[in-house]
Amino acid sequence: MVEEFVIEKTQSIQKQYEDLSTIIKGLLNKNDNILSNLSNFTAALKQTFDKINWVGFYMFDGEKMYLGPFQGKVACTQIKLGKGVCGTSALSRKTIIAADVNKFPGHIVCDSDSKSEIVIPLIKNDKLMGVLDIDSASLNAFDETDKKYLEYICNFLIEEIF
Repeated sequence: MVEEFVIEKTQSIQKQYEDLSTIIKGLLNKNDNILSNLSNFTAALKQTFDKINWVGFYMFDGEKMYLGPFQGKVACTQIKLGKGVCGTSALSRKTIIAADVNKFPGHIVCDSDSKSEIVIPLIKNDKLMGVLDIDSASLNAFDETDKKYLEYICNFLIEEIF
């Protein structure tokens, strides 16, 4: 198991994601507790990318989403499906990139420092497990490269760890 890692931040964002993907595959272990795996997953993302000011999971309990492991400031503890960026992503089961969260209809303000966001739904066997929520203090911090690689590592998480 990888317990410490370094990703060169001067590399392209694509190369950073490629390195992170390799590290995550060594870091996570399906025999570990899911909370431990999700905690290390969020820590690895926060440690890798300076643009991230908050990263965490909202897990679906069949009715609403509740706060799971995260890195960053304290956060909202419950989100209803269809509400805010996370709830909309969960309901639509599609990744959402909000370039400016203040322009997203119904945005839920948990941290006023957050300016942009990307949310990836976690689906296993057509069942919503939750979402990965990532915020940045910068506008327009996330793009199609982030979407591609975050969906890839979330797919690994769903298929190999959940």
